[in-house]
Amino acid sequence: MTLKIRITEGTAPYEQVRAQISEQARSGTLPVGYRLPTVRGLAEQLGLAANTVAKAYRALETDGVIETRGRNGTFVAAAGSAAERAAAAEAQVYAERVRRLGLSESDALGAVRDALRAAYEG
Repeated sequence: MTLKIRITEGTAPYEQVRAQISEQARSGTLPVGYRLPTVRGLAEQLGLAANTVAKAYRALETDGVIETRGRNGTFVAAAGSAAERAAAAEAQVYAERVRRLGLSESDALGAVRDALRAAYEG
């Protein structure tokens, strides 16, 4: 794992750590199951405070990019698994709502297509 922190860049160091690990995990440079350095270890390598790295790790865990397994360490999580679970849960809520509203499957899917088109184009 290679990270470069630029103090003069204007982006907070924790955000640089978060963004670089996230990108490397999503691109496959850091494969699923890769064990990340400890917070203290990475902080020493990068010349940062441990709290800075801890903040980045917490954000990455919230995003589902990494997972902490207690004393076993911190690992790159299965790509997209947290996002996919969240999307499935929201889809279930939507499906129940449109059923209660009496919309047909075709109308409900059309509404989703329109919303996705607007979200990705805007």
